[in-house]
Amino acid sequence: MTWGKLLQPDLVLDGPILDLTPELVQKHDLGGLVLDVDETLVPIYTNEISDELRHCIDRLRDVATLWLVSNNLSETRISTIAAALNLPYLISAAKPSRRKLQQAVDAMNLPPNRIGMVGDRLFTDVLGGNRLGMFTILVEPMVDPGLAVRYYPIRTLEVWFSQVLGASLTPRE
Repeated sequence: MTWGKLLQPDLVLDGPILDLTPELVQKHDLGGLVLDVDETLVPIYTNEISDELRHCIDRLRDVATLWLVSNNLSETRISTIAAALNLPYLISAAKPSRRKLQQAVDAMNLPPNRIGMVGDRLFTDVLGGNRLGMFTILVEPMVDPGLAVRYYPIRTLEVWFSQVLGASLTPRE
């Protein structure tokens, strides 16, 4: 498989995870979702869960089994967020490594292609999910877009580099 294919999300949303609807999950026949945490669910500088995010997660929970899988090393941070959302979680995932993603997939008892890997990063979330054969969903980070370019230049570099390698990141449903 080429790098362009490994970095190609199956679904690109033109907004944050709040734009992921139960209808989209069902349309793609997904029974489970693995959710990245930092910048996908909440900005890295907070542990606070917005009412809007809580509502989104509750709606997604109605149609899919949900797990949090984070590269973050902080048990305190991720467990606080997981408890607030009442979700199981794994930390220190080292995505794009498949090891912890596979643990979440195994816990859901579904084939990887029926589980969506939802994240804001190409070289961790999308690459890790594609390496395992998951359905990959790229979302915009949960930060102000102007701040993202200024304070998170690595994502801008990832997008540029993945497009050079042949990935298409045009939003589509």
